[in-house]
Amino acid sequence: MKISVIGAGKYGSTLVDKVARMNFADRVVMLDIVEGLPQGLALDMNQSRPIEGFETEIVGTNTYDATAGSDVVVVTAGKPRKPGMSRMDLINDNAQIVGTVAREIAASSPEAVVIVVSNPLDEMTALFQRVSGLPTQRVVGQAGMLDTARFQDKTAAAVGTKPTAVEAMTLGSHGDTMVPVPSRVRVDGKLLADVLDQGTIDDIVEQTRGGGAEVVALLKEGSAYFAPASAAARMVQAIAGDEGAMMPACAWVTGEFGISDVYLGVPVRLDRRGVGEIVEIDLTDDELADLRRAAEAVRDKQSDIDGLV
Repeated sequence: MKISVIGAGKYGSTLVDKVARMNFADRVVMLDIVEGLPQGLALDMNQSRPIEGFETEIVGTNTYDATAGSDVVVVTAGKPRKPGMSRMDLINDNAQIVGTVAREIAASSPEAVVIVVSNPLDEMTALFQRVSGLPTQRVVGQAGMLDTARFQDKTAAAVGTKPTAVEAMTLGSHGDTMVPVPSRVRVDGKLLADVLDQGTIDDIVEQTRGGGAEVVALLKEGSAYFAPASAAARMVQAIAGDEGAMMPACAWVTGEFGISDVYLGVPVRLDRRGVGEIVEIDLTDDELADLRRAAEAVRDKQSDIDGLV
């Protein structure tokens, strides 16, 4: 099993470390354009193996040759946000970067399942698929797992319980039209509405939507990478293990929830095919309306990328 991660910044290198420690891959390849950076990081990580007790080999490289034949590729390449920037502010620069990566991956690993994490997420996932020509089933975006984790964390803090006691789901876009789904939240098995008042729930939903900006504002430079890397690592694990595990991801929708022909955050089952299935979970009327509004907003933005690469 070969996993490749494109980009050796904080997100990419943290992801490589997490995936390697899971010990399900034979090799994890880390590629970056900066000479020496991925090689040095790989050497350092490999030397942690006797201490940590994992066997996955980590390879650092500046060329796509070492990534050839990858089973799963994660694209982290791109510029991060700075305070005051929206994810959409990155679209022109990151479109060029992701477009280049898409062509290289299509040539070197044409059978791979690809997870895109570059921002703006929904647009870059659509762009990668269009430029690479890979089947939509095998190109997904990582956003929902991260946004759901933030939803769980904020909910747990409000209730005063452990984050692991909270079940949740976040759909829609990775941005202003994000759709946290309160009706799917369970806290120690109880409905969220039975645990918190509506005003507090509404506040948690807004905090979840602004979770990334909150981290960016505190860091002053760069953006979140620990939780995002954990989210992507879990998706890689599900695909590599052919699990069919259900989780939210940015996927190509073809009629589910009354939505068609757009990349959008929806519940999917991930396996070796990529998106094995989109799962139409029950939503309230308001949540479904929000998801459909998110689809139209994302559709308009994704149409803007056509002329960028």
